Amino acid sequence: MISFLPRPLHGLIMAILLLTNTVFWVSQLYILVILKLILPIKSVRLVISDVMSLLAQTWAACNSQIANHLMRIDWDIRLPANLNRRGQYLACANHQSWNDIFVLMRAFGYKAPFFKFFLKQELIWVPLLGLAWWGLDYPFMKRHTREQLTKNPALKGKDMETTRKACEKFKDLPVMVLNFLEGTRFTEKKHAAQSSPYQHLLKPKSGGFAFATSAFGERLNALLDITIVYPDGSVGFWEFLCGDVRRVIVDVREITIPSEFYDGDYESDAQFRGRYHRWIASLWAEKDARISALLESSTR
Repeated sequence: MISFLPRPLHGLIMAILLLTNTVFWVSQLYILVILKLILPIKSVRLVISDVMSLLAQTWAACNSQIANHLMRIDWDIRLPANLNRRGQYLACANHQSWNDIFVLMRAFGYKAPFFKFFLKQELIWVPLLGLAWWGLDYPFMKRHTREQLTKNPALKGKDMETTRKACEKFKDLPVMVLNFLEGTRFTEKKHAAQSSPYQHLLKPKSGGFAFATSAFGERLNALLDITIVYPDGSVGFWEFLCGDVRRVIVDVREITIPSEFYDGDYESDAQFRGRYHRWIASLWAEKDARISALLESSTR
């Protein structure tokens, strides 16, 4: 424990340890990335991808051990009993800060496949991590503005195409594809600007999730509905490193995806799109109520 130290020093020590751990494990990943680049054989690449995911989970486990030994956090982790670390899952979660990624790594550990999420195309140039994300098969999406889509309607289907290609890569591998359906981090300002009907959440965006549901199809084990709660309030990552977070709740429900959503045409079928929106809205309303209940129970 280093909680007795001044906050900035506590944060600096945590940052140095996490960065050192990241550099060590990413350097191991780079060796496999090079092999993946020069060996075009699919079966070999699948084995390399599997090993890389295991290394990424070990990196996350080391980060968790650093936090366990140096931070005073009361973790309340509620996972389904039958999680399969060799399974295939879609996952959705509420999003409050960059801490959510660290929290989810701590919550799942080796109990489920290492999660992947869609990244902006520009992030491939991030030093140290960009190439590692590519090697781990994180899908990179090129975002298009409304103006670009208006000028070139053909771009509208590119996201679906990218999603399908990414999910095609995953079909022979254990994977959890994570989506923050709100599309951005929750803030009171954004909540007010949206006139969100939910107390604790922004409005969900279901398009990308619908594409992934269709692309994976019935080989999915389940949907993991993840709810992250910070009973004392959400803070930034620096504040997290400084030890300002004392309690975290992660509640995960395993949900069967209705079979009708595997084969529908989200882009062209308005009725299907409406049904999918209503399903996501019902999940989000339940999540909002769950957050209220978890916050209330945490004060007792």
